[in-house]
Amino acid sequence: MRTTRRVWVRLASGVLGTALATTVVAQPPKSDQPPKKDGPAEKGAQPKPAIDPPPGTILAPGEVPIDLASALRLAGAENPELLLARQRIAEVTAARQLAAAQILPNLNVGTNYDSHRGTLQQSTGSMLRVDRDSLYLGLGANAIGSGTVNIPGLNYNLNIGTSWYGFLASRQRVTTANAVADAVRNDVLLRVYSAYLDLLRAEGRRAIAVKNRTEGAELARITDAYAKSGQGRKADADRAAVELRRRDADLTQAEADTLTSSARLCQLLNLNPSTRLKPVDGWVVPAPLVPDPTPLADLLAVALMQRPELAARRSEVREMLYELSLAKVLPFSPNVILGFSAGGFGGGSDLVSTPPGVTGSNGQLAPRFSNLDGRADFDVVVFWTFRNLGVGNVALVRAADSRVKQMRLRELETVNLVRAQVAESHARVGARFLQIDATEKAVRASTEAYSEDFTRIKAGAGLPLEAIDSLRLLGRSRYEYLDTIVDYNRAQIQLWVSLGQPPANALARPVPAELVPPPVIEVPPGPRPFPVPPTLPKSLPVKP
Repeated sequence: MRTTRRVWVRLASGVLGTALATTVVAQPPKSDQPPKKDGPAEKGAQPKPAIDPPPGTILAPGEVPIDLASALRLAGAENPELLLARQRIAEVTAARQLAAAQILPNLNVGTNYDSHRGTLQQSTGSMLRVDRDSLYLGLGANAIGSGTVNIPGLNYNLNIGTSWYGFLASRQRVTTANAVADAVRNDVLLRVYSAYLDLLRAEGRRAIAVKNRTEGAELARITDAYAKSGQGRKADADRAAVELRRRDADLTQAEADTLTSSARLCQLLNLNPSTRLKPVDGWVVPAPLVPDPTPLADLLAVALMQRPELAARRSEVREMLYELSLAKVLPFSPNVILGFSAGGFGGGSDLVSTPPGVTGSNGQLAPRFSNLDGRADFDVVVFWTFRNLGVGNVALVRAADSRVKQMRLRELETVNLVRAQVAESHARVGARFLQIDATEKAVRASTEAYSEDFTRIKAGAGLPLEAIDSLRLLGRSRYEYLDTIVDYNRAQIQLWVSLGQPPANALARPVPAELVPPPVIEVPPGPRPFPVPPTLPKSLPVKP
């Protein structure tokens, strides 16, 4: 358990160390706020109309703060899927131990008592009436008459080939279970990370909805004041009021998204879904995890070496190869039955009395038990089996060969799936990065447009319809800017997981020659009295 916790702590540190400074709202570019003037109030003595209050909230107080590191630690300790995968590892590890223990014999300790009254048939065929008793005590059991101990004290009963190849196959099953557990861990990491990003998106959209609603309320107040003072049309005021009601609906929907995102994250962390989780960070910023630029071919090579799904497929292929080898050698692998028993054995009958000469009241010899004397038996049986005159063995070989081919095809199928996931994630990262720049420019432009239109309305020189349209575009651009950053971070974690969570040195690359600045100071050859001062390279654009 401590090792597992250390793995998750290192995993969380690695994710956070590559830079996720996340949460509630994407930071829009700074812009000048529109001047706070009351156009109609400056020309008349009318009181300022009251701004409509925001709608009621569905968010109950008492949220629980959480960060990404805590979420990953909780997922590593409480997620049922991870716990199930670890129990599967424990099961196959015990099966491997059992396969290795086949080299040790079974130990049987017991006793048996035999009492016979009546007729027996001798080996010559004649019938004999006898009353006899016997008792055995020690290693083994079921010692009757002159035969061996039927249940030996130390007992081997195995096929050498089956035991050996069974042990080798059990080792591969342990390797497969560990690889599958790593794949489950990666999948849980991706889903927890994505759920946390969804929670950040929901909190960010709620903050944006509050800001949009405040601006919409101010615009509705101004247009309503113009309409009541006769300086504007009532239709414009009604249009602004409708836009305000839409902002109210957006705010309520954002609160609902916050609750649903919190419930999904609670499900992954095995928490009570009534717990409202709230991110502790303040901004959503791009968080690159995979260095860029890295060629797609290099990423594909890393994924083929690191993905646990491929490691699981390779170990399954090796397991099937061991089963094929077993099927081929099975007819020539001996079955060994070995037994050793030792204990005390005694008894008597009415034909032989101990001590001799003891007679009963009817004049017959009375059966008596002899003293328990020592007894030891050692038996070895070796035989070879050709199933169904060898035809069954041929069928077993063909079936095992088919399973090997099936597993190789599944391995190829997994390789194609991994390569497709890496290529898709790589393309998604590049597209989202370019979209960040586009949406940032859209926020700047829409902010300036709304500020200008709002100023013109307050000065009585603009149309309310233009300001309403600018407000609508501003709100949309804010949402798109937030969504683009969240989607970029999601694409980054998807790419990192599709690579199999490679270590940092697997992604390290030398600096490209075109990014290395040339020297700007010519140093003549020969001795120098003072060292040459180092030159500072020019700042280079680096993609986050």
